[in-house]
Amino acid sequence: MISDSHALRGFFTELVTEHFAADVGIRDQELAGYVSNMLTEFCELEQLLSIRNARGRRLDDVGEMLLESDPVFGPAPSFDRERQVRKHIGDYTLFFAGMFPEAVNRFRLRRARLESLVDFVKAGKESYYIVSQFDVFEYKKVAPLFARLSREFESCVYGLNQVKNELNERQHPLMRQPSELVM
Repeated sequence: MISDSHALRGFFTELVTEHFAADVGIRDQELAGYVSNMLTEFCELEQLLSIRNARGRRLDDVGEMLLESDPVFGPAPSFDRERQVRKHIGDYTLFFAGMFPEAVNRFRLRRARLESLVDFVKAGKESYYIVSQFDVFEYKKVAPLFARLSREFESCVYGLNQVKNELNERQHPLMRQPSELVM
């Protein structure tokens, strides 16, 4: 895990908070904090691909993750496992739809995958909604956050796309306006 004091965490918090407020109208500090934390954690591949099947294979296919999350007809041994996998599906789909929307279609074309049958936005919204329904015991305090993530999913995707655009501009100085360039 990336430490709380790491500069990357502050950088993403600033970008997400700014773009969510200015571009989308989301001024929810808890929601922006959650999304910026997700971005920070997903910088580590181990976090991005943290869901494994029963055989220990990392899952990067949303369709396979959905199957893995099923506690009734699938391999999830408990409802806690369902919540864990569904939370990850919400994060994973939000991350890719917002930061790498062009990759979503490439996933589908790459090989025969269950993912080709899955609507990323629908899977993400639904997964966050399911997580929000775990509203007792240790999950009670965070359940409303996941309900908001579900309701605001498309807005969060758009906000993350604006974050991505700014990162691209910062990476490529020639994309900036001539008046912004330092000579």
